[in-house]
Amino acid sequence: MEKNTESKLPDKTDRKRSATPVDTISSLYSFPAAFASSSKKVLRSLNVFPLMSDKLFDGVKEFHSKDFIENREIFRQLQQEQHPHTLFIGCSDSRVVPSLITKSLPGELFIVRNIANIVPVHNMKQMDYVATSAVIEYAVKVLEVENIIICGHSNCGGCQALYYEPQRMRKLPQTRKWLSLAKSVKNSVKKKIAENPVLEPERSKMTEQLNIVQQMNHLLTYPYLRSKYQKGQIRLMGWYYAIETGDVYNYSVEKRVFEKIS
Repeated sequence: MEKNTESKLPDKTDRKRSATPVDTISSLYSFPAAFASSSKKVLRSLNVFPLMSDKLFDGVKEFHSKDFIENREIFRQLQQEQHPHTLFIGCSDSRVVPSLITKSLPGELFIVRNIANIVPVHNMKQMDYVATSAVIEYAVKVLEVENIIICGHSNCGGCQALYYEPQRMRKLPQTRKWLSLAKSVKNSVKKKIAENPVLEPERSKMTEQLNIVQQMNHLLTYPYLRSKYQKGQIRLMGWYYAIETGDVYNYSVEKRVFEKIS
């Protein structure tokens, strides 16, 4: 007699195996409930929690019901691969939104952001600061981007912090170490204004713009990138975004000035 091969309800073991990915993840990596609960109480007491959570979740719902639907074909094409044309290296500042500034669609920009839009100098012997360097490596060697943009901006807190007294940065050891990569920028600006003194707002703007140019120079310390640049296979751009006006200025290598994109 043949065995009955009809489907049957899974037993407890089978039900565990058929759990959804979310269920599995939740059971393996649970966030400390006590901590989560106490955090919510603090936020609610400040009337912050509803605003923060509701706005973010509502945003996700609107994206899925509106933006995703409108761009369904784009996302379908992107489901298996990406072919971005540009690596955008920008500041982590919440006011700088790469896709908004460039009016780019999903899949066009490969993005890395950090404090003060810094590019570590290439150094294979001392593998420090590899997060940003890894993105540059992948973008150039694997994705073969055509452009790299270094985008700085006005009122940059990272650039301002270069001039803080050590005591003020005492509680931010990792930030202090990261900003040390832009020490040469501060030194150059201080040397220049020693000869021609300026007010602090002008010093800030000089620092922000010189920092962009310096990071462009740092990009050329990457041998594989420098080779492509010299062959005309990749374009390097330095942008300065003025938050208060919405204007973006492109650095002219020939003229050595930032020119408004218009």
